This record gives sequence, structure tokens and C-alpha cells, in this order.
Amino acid sequence: METILAHGPYVEFAVLLMFSAAAGAVAVRLRQPVLIAYIVIGILVGPAVFGLVRAHDQINLLAEIGVTVLLFVVGLKLDLQHIRHIGPVALATGLGQLAFTIVFGFILTLALGKSPVEAIYIAVALTFSSTIIIVKLLSDKRELDSLHGRIAVGFLIVQDLAVVLAMMTMSALRGAGEAGTLEIAGSLILRLVLAALLMFLLMRYVLPRVMAAMARSQELLLIFAIAWGCGLAVIGEWAGFSKEAGAFIAGFSLASTGYREAMNARLTGIRDFMLLFFFIDLGAKLDFSTLGGEALPAVVLSLFVLIGNPLIVMAIMGFMGYRKRTGFLAGLTVAQISEFSIVFVAMGITLGHVDAHALGLTTLVGLVTIMLSTYMILFSQPLYERLMPWLGVFERKRPFRELEVDRPLRPEGQPQVLVFGMGRYGARLLRQLDGAGVTVMGVDFDPEAVRALAQSGLNVRFGDGEDPSLLEALPLQHADWVVTTFPQWESNRAFLHALRVAGFGGQVAGVVRDDQHGRSLDDAGVAMVLNPFTDAADFAARWLVSDLEEKARH
Repeated sequence: METILAHGPYVEFAVLLMFSAAAGAVAVRLRQPVLIAYIVIGILVGPAVFGLVRAHDQINLLAEIGVTVLLFVVGLKLDLQHIRHIGPVALATGLGQLAFTIVFGFILTLALGKSPVEAIYIAVALTFSSTIIIVKLLSDKRELDSLHGRIAVGFLIVQDLAVVLAMMTMSALRGAGEAGTLEIAGSLILRLVLAALLMFLLMRYVLPRVMAAMARSQELLLIFAIAWGCGLAVIGEWAGFSKEAGAFIAGFSLASTGYREAMNARLTGIRDFMLLFFFIDLGAKLDFSTLGGEALPAVVLSLFVLIGNPLIVMAIMGFMGYRKRTGFLAGLTVAQISEFSIVFVAMGITLGHVDAHALGLTTLVGLVTIMLSTYMILFSQPLYERLMPWLGVFERKRPFRELEVDRPLRPEGQPQVLVFGMGRYGARLLRQLDGAGVTVMGVDFDPEAVRALAQSGLNVRFGDGEDPSLLEALPLQHADWVVTTFPQWESNRAFLHALRVAGFGGQVAGVVRDDQHGRSLDDAGVAMVLNPFTDAADFAARWLVSDLEEKARH
């Protein structure tokens, strides 16, 4: 192995990728997030075990880009409309859990012998749950659109906002020297106001035109998204925030555009690939000679996260009028810390606030809590049935709020029909359904068609229907029908596969131009095949026959 790796960084990368793929397959088999496998690979190839990797600079660069893309994607998902409708329970639960974990986590970490600065970083790190892992687990269990799933996603958004604010605050302390609290706070507020003003001007007058030009090519849209994220990451660090905060703001500035889902779908795979190197780099940098003394603190803090975080969520949700089962299932989603926690403490090392001991402790807590909480979520129902007799304290006599929230079958604004392909037929169908009072959404990857329909007041989204990541981001859960107007069978075959991957349970109608395409859709199980030429000819024939019969009677 040493002889093979001596050929240079490219060979090291190839070996790392092969090892990571094998370890990831084992993790998936064990129903664990693959990030755990990547950290283990980093430990094995790092100096603590085999010392196989020497291309540290290259891996570190890829790790930094991975974190940039991660924060960019998080910002991309936080559009203003979503934030406006987070809801009181998500806000109260998110802020309550944050406050509880920070206060008691800080006290507990101090009691374990850490310095105040280390205790602040670790306590804040303990508050963040992994949006990526939770959404994936809930999606796999088909619970993402359940009541507890919607509430969990809501307070995960609150946490995502909090982590960026925490990064900005800690970055403001860099180089503060002897400056007082008021001076630091004033400087931070001033920079935030200037950044907000600049982003407002860009989002209002510049970015819409730039995005319209970039969206003419799917490849160009992807390159622009990464360039924009990296560019603002550099500016964010130069302005005294951090690269992470700059990347988040870059994503947030594009979140209200019509190209959000398309960019997110394209960036998801790149994000996961680049984060592979972040976790490998993290594992390789762990110093096991210093981790022996962190075993007890890691166990204590892990129990605090696994038990304390769900309890505070259950208490808040019970007080607000939800059933104990809903509170329990939502509470399990905060029973772990996230990749953000590790990124946050790693940033603290870069700023010179903490040392590698804090990062090692946070990583150990992350490994323990992510592994255990994954099984807690996967087997949440059996776990609830065992604990149910002791959970009555977290439920009011009349859980009034849940009775109100759980009543609607289809949340307001969720489409009944989605039409893919906004050509002449698809656009006409969209207009007719909308005019008939049907809640409908159109999807197309032609930015000009999307813009023209949106200006007419129709609900349209930009994106490629053959991309499974895009379909997962669309509101398919409550749709009764999906209509595809794609002209080629190959496109429809990929689209139908993507629908199955996204878990769509409604019916599909397909628009065809020839009989062979129609037979292929029939064989694929499509509920209704529409042929514009045949249907139009049949309609014309029926009309002419009816007219001739009417004249014959007179």
C-alpha cells in the first residue's frame, strides 16, 4: 500500500474514494448516516492509525469547499416565505431547546473542567441537530409530511439560522483584543446592517437579471451557484464574519428566486461529495493521545443530548397543546448533534478561541449521538410504546392544538395537480386547471417559459423533472395527479423512476404524440394516456357528427 500511495495525491484520492465507498456501504447496511463511515475512514488513514494520507493540503482545500457548499445549500432553502410561515410551535420549540441546551450545557461543561470559552463553544455545538440526517430519516419513513415531521423541520430551520448567527458572533470576537462588549456588539450590528442593505439591493435589482441569464444553461447555473457561494464566502471572511457566514448569505440571497429548487437539486450531490473530504480530514486530524481524557465528558454530554434535548421539546410541545406521541416523535429528532456542530467548533480553532481538545470532544459526542439517535428514530414507534406509560406528564388533558392542526387533509396551498413541461399543451392545461379552481403547479426547465407564466400569476417552478432531488423538493405528498408532457419515452422513463424514488403515491397522466409512446406509458402503469392529435380528432369528429344529426332532424 505504501508503494501504491507513493505515486502522488491522485492515487491517494482514488484509494480514499474506494475505501469511503466500501465503508459507506457498510454504514448504509447498518442503517447509519454515511458521515460516520467517512470519519472512521479518516481516522484509519490518518496519522493516528496507518498514516497513509500525505495530501493534507489538497484534502483540506476540498473540505473547505465542502463546508462552503453545505452552508450555501442551507441558505438556499431558507426563503422568506418559509421563514414567515414557520409557526409559533416551531419557533417556541426551537428557541426553547436552544436556550435550555446552551444554559445547562454550559454549566455541565464547566463542571467537567473545561474553560469558559471552551464551555461556550461546546454548549452551543450541542444545540444543533442535523437537518440533513433528520430529513433523510423522516423521508425514508414517509413521515416528512406528518404533523411531527412538519414541526421538526420547522425548528430545524430555527437551528440553522441560529448556527449562522453564532458563527457571525464568534467571528466578531476575532481580533477584538481589549474591546468592550458594547463595542463588539456595535461593530457586529453595524456590519450586519450593511450586509443586509447590500443583500437587499442585490436581491432586488441585480440577482434576478443575472439569474435569468445564467438559467439558460443548467451547467452555467450550477457553476454560477458555486462561484457565488465561494465568492461571498471570501467577502464574508474579509468583512470580519467568516467564510461559513458568507456562504450562507450567498445561498439566502438566491432563496427567493424561481431557480432555488433547480440549484438545490444540482448541488446536493456535490455537497455530499465535498463533505466526504471534510469528515475524512476531521478523522485524520483527531489526536487520540488527547482523547483518552475526553471519554467521560463525551459520555456525560452524549447522555445530556440524547435525553435532555428530547425532554425539553416534549415539555414545550405538551405545554402548547400537542399529544405526548407527537412531542415524543418530534423530540427524537434533536437527540443528536450535527455536522454543523463540528464545523462550528472547527471554526473556533481557526479563530484561535479553542484547541483540538474541544473539537475531539465534540466529534466523539457527535459519533455517539448520531449513531444512537438514528436507531431511536428508525424504531420510534416501538420505543414510544415502551415509554408511553411514563410520558403522560408531557400531555395536557385536552391537546387542543393538535386537534386543530391535524384536521386538514391537504395543507392550504398544496397542489392537487402538478404539470411537468410548459410547452403549448402543458401551459394551456395549467391555465385551464387554474381557471377551474384547481390548485395546480407547473414545472419546466425553460426559464423564459417559467418567467412568462409566473408573470401571469400562475404557480410555476424552474427545474428538471428527471432529477430525483428536484422532485423531493416539490410538494408531491398531497397531489392527486401528476401530468407529464415530455415528448420522448426515454425522458418519461427517467421521470417515472424519479417519481417512485420521491415516494409519489398519486396517479400519473402522460401526453404522447404517437401510439408506441402511449403503449410504453401503458406498460409502465400510467393511469391515463392523452394524445393531443387523436383526442382533438375524436372531439372534432363527435362535433361534426352531432351537427350533421341535428341538421338531419330539421
